[in-house]
Amino acid sequence: MTQQLLKNRRLPSDRPATVTFYDYCSKGELRFQACADCGEFRHPPRPMCPHCNSQNIEWKAVKGTGTLYTWTIVVQALDKILVDDVPIIVGIVELDEGPRQAAWILGVAEEDLRVGMKLKVSFEAVTDKVALPQFSPA
Repeated sequence: MTQQLLKNRRLPSDRPATVTFYDYCSKGELRFQACADCGEFRHPPRPMCPHCNSQNIEWKAVKGTGTLYTWTIVVQALDKILVDDVPIIVGIVELDEGPRQAAWILGVAEEDLRVGMKLKVSFEAVTDKVALPQFSPA
């Protein structure tokens, strides 16, 4: 999975941990890498736990619900594939279980955005193997 254009989205990199994350997304599951020793989530995925330095990994499922931590409104497309999509709301969602996920926020007007608003995940299939997580009001 190298960077390619498809349905106005760039596909994620083909790093092993990234592939695993998007494999779960394509199954409609939001899972995050976690330390198998101390249990702390780590996102984005990486080989070593920043809390205890363990290299033991597991993938824990989360419910896919959380709150809006912060956001920005993208009004100028810096990539030609996004020209038809602006403005785009990109937010950081703090999942109920703790990890944070950057994603597009859909189904809410800019003026209605609020820190702490409840959100839920959905997935946009961009290929038969890749689905991107996105969030909308719960």
